[in-house]
Amino acid sequence: MIKNILIPLDGSDHCKAALDYAVWLAQGLNGTLFGQHVIDTISIEGAFFHDISGSLGFEPYLDFSAKMREILDERGKIILADFAEVCAKKNIRHQTFLDMGLIANEICERAKVADLVVIGHRGVNEGFSTGLLGTTAESIARKCPRPILVSTKQFKPIERPLLAYDGSQRASSAMESAAEFCSLLKLPLTVLTIAKEEAQAQTVLQRAKGYLGSYAIVVTYESARGFPEQKIIEHLVNLNHDLLFIGAYGHRRIIEMVLGSTTEYVMRNAPCPVLMNR
Repeated sequence: MIKNILIPLDGSDHCKAALDYAVWLAQGLNGTLFGQHVIDTISIEGAFFHDISGSLGFEPYLDFSAKMREILDERGKIILADFAEVCAKKNIRHQTFLDMGLIANEICERAKVADLVVIGHRGVNEGFSTGLLGTTAESIARKCPRPILVSTKQFKPIERPLLAYDGSQRASSAMESAAEFCSLLKLPLTVLTIAKEEAQAQTVLQRAKGYLGSYAIVVTYESARGFPEQKIIEHLVNLNHDLLFIGAYGHRRIIEMVLGSTTEYVMRNAPCPVLMNR
């Protein structure tokens, strides 16, 4: 049951879109939003080196780290106040948390009291990130104990979700989330499986039918052959799906350790939000 939704806040454009998705979900699911801002200790520890240089006579900033913490604390309070104002206008139950530490670690720790974590694809430092997924988002995706929804930079109400299902335990967990999500929000669901043989695909889809048959949702079942990561992206793009449910890993764990997982590839290349289950 998705009732408590954690939304980390940093003031970035990606974060604003993530908040739009979190608000949309909270309204549709009658949930509570937990707004969290993390004061990054790396920022303050970086200021410590300014203190060192100041003590050696290079810069006159002996109290720089204390001032930096004060500034970051005030900025966090403003971000959380803006979040609370948005929730109040939408009549959404909410709580705010101002934490300090390593950003990904603090988010994962706070996630323990949530049912879902909604994060932006990138954060406030996106200009310094490499690849298509921000380093903080990638770290959270790897460590978070709860399902996470990685949003796109632009919000769009969800109408056509897709479930990538391969029969694995984590894919089954993603199917549970998809079933609840679509049932409560009255959305249709497409289930896609990729297999080498059609008979194998139908066996996997039959499991999905057995589970989803008890839910009052309209489900379409599809199969494809090829590389799972490529076929998933093709379906998202060609059929205009606007949300993907996926498990953290599939069956090919050894290959994933060497080449990178299907999930990671999809998260980096998906044109829509991705909701990932462990």
